[in-house]
Amino acid sequence: MRKSIKTTEAIFPMPVLMVATYNEDGSVDVMNAAWGMMIDRNIIALNLTQTHKTVKNIKQRKDFTVCIADSKHVVEADYFGISSGNNDTEMFKKSGLTATKSEIVDAPIINEFPICMECEFIEYQDGEYGAGVIGKVVNVTADESVLNGDSVDISLVDAIAFDPYTHGYYKIGERVGNAFRDGLQLK
Repeated sequence: MRKSIKTTEAIFPMPVLMVATYNEDGSVDVMNAAWGMMIDRNIIALNLTQTHKTVKNIKQRKDFTVCIADSKHVVEADYFGISSGNNDTEMFKKSGLTATKSEIVDAPIINEFPICMECEFIEYQDGEYGAGVIGKVVNVTADESVLNGDSVDISLVDAIAFDPYTHGYYKIGERVGNAFRDGLQLK
């Protein structure tokens, strides 16, 4: 038997993405965004409202980075979701994390997060169902600790996902199947 529940933001898992930019003074700004996805092989969409400091920075700088949050840094990742760059100019400093300027885009790479997509701003969609920030991924870097040869081993990333049902974070990692192959059993 099924029962209706009150949650409407019911897709799980939702990624925990760290969107990073530079502020006007060159300091690092980071926000936690669970509402993001790839909409093409190299195009990312982040459903972010224009009131975020990060969105203002993206529009100004035309570049940003998106890092995959991991379980080792869940406290910092959550902090970037409950604090606002509009109100706290010392957020990044308080986190204790470090950043390196991307060699490709005008945005910081947060060193402690294992995977980082370096993005160029394409447009901001603000219609009733607009996706928000649309960007082109021009480079992806991964810490050597999560690589198996030249490929990312997701079991080493310890990526976290947001649970909209209970507002929890969950570690992602165990492989349970093979995409584009397991379903062939039913053909």
